Amino acid sequence: MPWIMPHDWGMSTHAVWRQVPTVLLVAGLAGAACGDDRSPEPPSSPPASEVITAADGTRFAVEVVFRNLDVPWSLAFAPDGRLFITERPGRVRIAQNGALLAQAALTVSDAAPNGEAGVMGLALHPNFSSNRFVYVAYTARAGGGGSVNRVVRYREAGNQLGEPMVIVDNIAAANIHDGGRIRFGPDGKLYLTMGDAASPPVSQDLASLNGKILRMNDDGSLPGDNPFSASFVYSLGHRNPQGIDWQPATGELWGTEHGATGNDELNRLLPGRNYGWPVIEANRTQAGMETPVLFYDPAIAPSGLSFYAPAAGVTAIEGFRNNAFFATLRGTHLHRVIFNTDNPQTVRSEERLLEGRFGRIRDVVSGPDGAIYFCTNNRDGRGTPTSDDDRVIRIVPAR
Repeated sequence: MPWIMPHDWGMSTHAVWRQVPTVLLVAGLAGAACGDDRSPEPPSSPPASEVITAADGTRFAVEVVFRNLDVPWSLAFAPDGRLFITERPGRVRIAQNGALLAQAALTVSDAAPNGEAGVMGLALHPNFSSNRFVYVAYTARAGGGGSVNRVVRYREAGNQLGEPMVIVDNIAAANIHDGGRIRFGPDGKLYLTMGDAASPPVSQDLASLNGKILRMNDDGSLPGDNPFSASFVYSLGHRNPQGIDWQPATGELWGTEHGATGNDELNRLLPGRNYGWPVIEANRTQAGMETPVLFYDPAIAPSGLSFYAPAAGVTAIEGFRNNAFFATLRGTHLHRVIFNTDNPQTVRSEERLLEGRFGRIRDVVSGPDGAIYFCTNNRDGRGTPTSDDDRVIRIVPAR
């Protein structure tokens, strides 16, 4: 069992504002120590396409795009419209022209897919059209039967990934709490979320890269403007962060994080800040540490996060523009967060979309076609898969 903070540390119990979701709440779910625990059994697969109305009247349709994937963990679109997908057991797949290619783009021969570990995050270089660089975060086998977390850069050619170059390596790994999300920021830097690898104290140790959000140059070198001297650390005090994205209105980084016994978090991530784990979480406070903007108890196990900012010229779901969406595993829904237009650092409301409809959801991204894409993780050992799991599904404007 992971370490849990004792209740007698004498922390302040001053209340922090907590936004209550505006629609259906999960009933009867007890919080669990890891957050990412077994979810309730999902119903049989919904129809391939259906129209749903959100709480504010926004209408959208839901379509199943791809079926029978093997624990897809990360989704990323190329400028040419191809969809890159990691499968946690050890592969990168590509979908092109509406079809999932039969041959894997990459089989990671040294992946260690144990528990929550394996092939996780994937990001394409901002200049992918010219350099064809693809970055993959995964847990690798190490000597003595151990494992490490690393990021490797590949070059894509003909729907195959080759020319591996290690960007960062030898970050402590475990069967739980490996973080693993990677994304390029608007500053052109590569950001990586790293969990505490089941060792909570390291989250407060600047000598460790675990329990942190990391920031690096695209070649793995150290940026000169990072908040801590000679360190990849962008922020610290994280337990198991699995989602990051930048808010269109402010350019600021936001992230999701798995709590211990419940207390999952949505945070506004500022450089050099300490987000508290394992000293504080949820509404506890301590000088020099940040409390989350939102927290959730019972656990919903939040994972991938994306702001919906469709490109000009595509058919968009206008009611969702600039909203944040994050995947939930235990929560079995897509979580929508709506921000105040006059102060986009504050939350106006929340909504749980598609609750219980598709089971465990791992990642969510905006597509170049104006749709919102997400993937299920019902074959990850903690869900109850249907015959066509795992799936990639998209949300499109209602016709």
